[in-house]
Parts: sequence; C-alpha cells; structure tokens
Amino acid sequence: MSSDWQTTSVEDIAAKRSSAMATGPFGSSISSKYFQAEGVPVIRGSNLSADIQIKLDDSGLVFVSNEKAREFDRCLVGKGDLIFTCWGTINQIGLIDGDAAYENYIISNKQMKLTVDEQRVDPRFVYYVFSGPEKQAEIIDNGIGSSVPGFNLGQLRKHQLLLPTLHEQKAIADTLDLFTDRITLLRETNATLEAIAQALFKSWFVDFDPVRAKAEGRQPEGMGATTAALFPDSFEKSELGLVPKGWCYSTVGLSFVLTMGQSPPGDTYNETGEGLPFYQGRTDFGFRFPKQRIFCTEPTRLAGAGDTLVSVRAPVGDVNIALEACALGRGVAGLRHPEGHQSFVFYAVRCLKPYFEMYDGEGTVFGSINKKDFQSLPVVVPSAEVLSAFEAVVAPLDAAVENNEQKLRSLTQLRDTLLPRLISGQLRLPDAEQAVEEALA
Repeated sequence: MSSDWQTTSVEDIAAKRSSAMATGPFGSSISSKYFQAEGVPVIRGSNLSADIQIKLDDSGLVFVSNEKAREFDRCLVGKGDLIFTCWGTINQIGLIDGDAAYENYIISNKQMKLTVDEQRVDPRFVYYVFSGPEKQAEIIDNGIGSSVPGFNLGQLRKHQLLLPTLHEQKAIADTLDLFTDRITLLRETNATLEAIAQALFKSWFVDFDPVRAKAEGRQPEGMGATTAALFPDSFEKSELGLVPKGWCYSTVGLSFVLTMGQSPPGDTYNETGEGLPFYQGRTDFGFRFPKQRIFCTEPTRLAGAGDTLVSVRAPVGDVNIALEACALGRGVAGLRHPEGHQSFVFYAVRCLKPYFEMYDGEGTVFGSINKKDFQSLPVVVPSAEVLSAFEAVVAPLDAAVENNEQKLRSLTQLRDTLLPRLISGQLRLPDAEQAVEEALA
C-alpha cells in the first residue's frame, strides 16, 4: 500500500453541513397514512440491498407530498448520497447515482443518510468500501439490539476508511463500475431473451394464436409457411375447454418425469464443495439458475443439467433450471421431458403459476404441494412436429441465456476477488488492468 493512502473516519469525510449525516423521520411522522400515488419517493428497506449490483431498487416505491417532504429537509437525499439501513438487514447499502429514476428522495424512519465531501471523496468509492466483505462483516458483527439487528448514526460516524487520493478513488470506482455495467447488461439481455421465449410459448400453447389465425383464414404471424403448416386449423372440445385439433390436455405426471426432493442426513452437508450442489428452494434460486451454496456427499434425489427446478414448499412455484447435476432437498422438485424437450418443460411449468399460487393461498399455514397434486396439474400436449419446432426456435435462446449466465458469474467472481484488494490498496490498478481487460473483452 502506498503512503498516499490515509485512514480517516466517516464523520471526517462527511460534507460540512448539519444535514450531511441524518436518520429518517420518526416512524409516525412518515407512516403509511401519508403515502400517495405521486410526489417525493420514499426509500425504504425494500428499495435497498446487500447485493453490490443494486445501488437502488426503484420498484415498489411509495410517495409523500412535497409539503410533507419539506417538513424533513434534512432527510432528503439526491445524487451522490449514500443510504444505510438502521434496523433489520443492516448490511444494506444504497447510492443515488445517475441511474436513479428520480432526482430527489426522502429516507424512511429505518434508514440513515450520508452526504460526503466530494472535494475529498468519491461517493462511489465509499459505496464499494461499505459493500465489500470487510465492512459488511463489521456492520453485522457490531449490530445492536437483541431481536432485531440495529446500526445507528453514532456507529456509522466512527467507521474507519482507508482512502487514496481522489484521483485514484475515481479510477478504482470507474473500474468497478465497468463490472457493474457489464453484469447489468447481461442480466437485462437474459431477461429480454426469456421474455421472448415465454411470449412465444404463450402464443403457441396458451392462446393458440397460430391455430386461431388459420381457423380465420389468416396466415399466422411471426413464422414461415413451413412452420405454419404444422399447426391445425380448427379446435375440438376437451374437459378443460377447446384445444387445437389433434392436440390434447394431459398432466405433469403423464407428460414429464417428476422427481420430488428429499433431505439427506444433515451430516452429509458442507460448504466446501464436496459432493453435488444441494438445492432446497428460494434461498438458493436466482433469476434463472440456482447459486451454489450448500453441497451434499450422499444425495438421495437428483436432477440433471437442464432439468427444471421448482420450489414446492413456502413458497410454491419459484422456477429455475439446473446448470449441472445436483441434489434436491425436500423443498425442490425436478422435472424433465422424456424426449429431451427441456425448453418446453421450463416454459410450461412457468405457465402453471396460477395453480401454484393456490397452494400458497389464504388459509394455508405452510404453503406446499405434494407429488400427487403436482402430477395432476394440466399440461397441453401439442403434436410432435410443433413441439420440435418450438424447441428449434427457443433452445438457442435458452443456450444464449445460459452462456450469458456463465459470463456473468465469471465477471462477478473476478469483481468480488478484485474489490477488497483494490479498496484496501493491496492491489494497484495498473496491476489489475490485464485481468480486467480480458474479462471485459
């Protein structure tokens, strides 16, 4: 570490005004009775995250009037301000940056703010410091309160930071932002690809758009004549309503191979990578692929790469895809198509969401679905030719999503390796440039 890195406190780097560090208004002063459809957005715990990728989540915002917000001027935040959670998930850190949906916000009663002196400090650098493993652990380990963890303004003021020159802070933040931007782009690309595939499934197998078009004498949209010829031009009755002629409604149990998970002995679990990845439900699920957290040396129920994974216990119906062979805990089921049409299985199961929700509905103490009920859920069975045509279109999209996920994970791993070394001065930027350039190429 160079001698131009200096140790300082959060209090020392705060802007020189009384509102630079503040907690949110007292609870009853900005409670739900003041919320309205528009106005000044309120940042609550649900808008923050311990995920370094998420500087601020603008979804699910509530608002208060401009007049109400002016009562608490010291609690207003804008570009460059950092937000911390005081109670609950106290390692959540937020930053209002150029990607924020609004110019100004107000923090809730369970948050606190920090405005730094930007003549000395880059707020992005401070964000990355507090998002790094050392500060995350320090906040959690020093939480106050017995039942609900707490983190107060006095503690925040005393936190020590190691700061390089402002120029180097900006350079480090710029580098870490490159990772954030590329990871965000990959996530957005995957969301778009999945939405395209899901929309196609719905059009073909839920709304039956190509069949309806042919029944009305029209050419089905979005496909060539060869593909259009595979679809029937009329419907026939079934127990579940009209279905394209020659198709039928079946069940999960008859159409797919369903494996319900089971919990192996507790002494076979580990976090050191021995055995197979072991998945138990929402805790392990990601956007589309689960994250390896626990491993099992003596698995009893297995899923293979490409199998659809479904949460079957509290909540029911979250859906992922296995990236590799894995062990299934009692909170997860695995499904595959007997003829290998894995994309069809994934999107068909996604369309079962209304049925899954019934098992988490009102009156259910602990949401779950058993094997018999799961097997009975309805699935449309198209002709083999249409099924193959769907796979031919969608499987490449799914392969692209998987490829992007692998890139995303590699970038995340490299960023998480570089971050603590860069923000501590153990690794200088020139020494990291080659690895960064290769990863982002």
